[in-house]
Amino acid sequence: MNTSPSRLRRPPPRSLLWLGAAALVAALWGGLLLGLPEAHSDSRDHELARQAVQQGKVLPLRTVIDRVEREFQGQVIKVEFEHDDGEFIYELRVLQANGQALKIELDAVDGRVLKVKQKGKK
Repeated sequence: MNTSPSRLRRPPPRSLLWLGAAALVAALWGGLLLGLPEAHSDSRDHELARQAVQQGKVLPLRTVIDRVEREFQGQVIKVEFEHDDGEFIYELRVLQANGQALKIELDAVDGRVLKVKQKGKK
């Protein structure tokens, strides 16, 4: 058996990391759509999000994630869905390839970017 250090500590392939992150986002979003309670969220918000997606009032999360990852060349690591002042908002955290973290707010209806903020900058 070959027990050289290179065989013992091989990092997971990059595709597995992306797959794991996508699975986490899907699980979180699935819980949101199913109305499963979260410690910091109101169950009415979950129901509102589920209904908005089902009724076609907002873009599907997959569409939004694909677009953001392509346009901002990074990986979505956190997603929030908000209903503020009559507007549906997707708030996404993106980790770019260069290590920069972004907070991006989009209009959930049409995908229009409302705000981009770099972590640590105002």
